[in-house]
Amino acid sequence: MALARIAAMGMGLAGALAASQGPEFAQQYAQRLGGAIDELETVVARFDESAAKAGLAREEALARLAENPERLVRSQGESASLAAARLERLRADAARLDEAGDFDRVITLMRVADAEIARNAYLAYRPAVPVTSEGLLAAGLGFALLWLLTFGAAKGTKHAGRKGAAMVRARLAKRRDATGTGPFKTWRSEDA
Repeated sequence: MALARIAAMGMGLAGALAASQGPEFAQQYAQRLGGAIDELETVVARFDESAAKAGLAREEALARLAENPERLVRSQGESASLAAARLERLRADAARLDEAGDFDRVITLMRVADAEIARNAYLAYRPAVPVTSEGLLAAGLGFALLWLLTFGAAKGTKHAGRKGAAMVRARLAKRRDATGTGPFKTWRSEDA
């Protein structure tokens, strides 16, 4: 049983390290989200400034660009419209993550994550063990879960092994009693 405890401890530590990466990834994602918002704010502000210089509101400028016969101009209008829409969506996502609080942030991230930002955060991700309350809680839950699973499996295997061996012994005894011979008795009689 000492081996089972050692294995359970090792798996528990692996679970703690793995589970603590959720809050760490959420933190790194939030940093990238903030950077994307800052960049889009710059792009949209420049467009709004250009529209204002022409005496137009954003929607009016976008409508004019969409009606323009030049494909390049229409394309730039579509890009500006998409940038403004993405900015609003990312701001809403950032607000949801801020409102989620420490312990719900990972779950909220799975619901609202922007695919492009999440992919880039994943590609640049560097594992770390956060020492925040959510990181420690996630590590504790990961440890407990894998420790219990490993220790329970080891106990179950040991119990099943004992039960299986007892069943085999019972069958052999039953056969020996019924026929007067068994595998050991036959072997002994042949050697004599």
